[in-house]
Amino acid sequence: MDALLDARPEATLDLHGFRANEIENAIRNFLSTWQRRAPGRVVHIVTGKGRGSDGGPVLRPAVRRLLELEGKMLASEWSPDVDGGGYLIRLR
Repeated sequence: MDALLDARPEATLDLHGFRANEIENAIRNFLSTWQRRAPGRVVHIVTGKGRGSDGGPVLRPAVRRLLELEGKMLASEWSPDVDGGGYLIRLR
């Protein structure tokens, strides 16, 4: 049993409708705000699966790159969610 995948998210950021160039600031603001409000809790970032994007998924890989590069500052762990349409993040 994976504690991160079984956790109930404290908050959700749904990136549907965002452009790739908008998500970096939105994610940083969301994570830093919730890190202050609920340290140690889990939040959910919804990216969708990218089926509506020409040329394949855009948001999901961009979020993954951001989490890989900067996630350790705000997150103690993260993982794709169960259905593959987003990420669950445990805040520091």
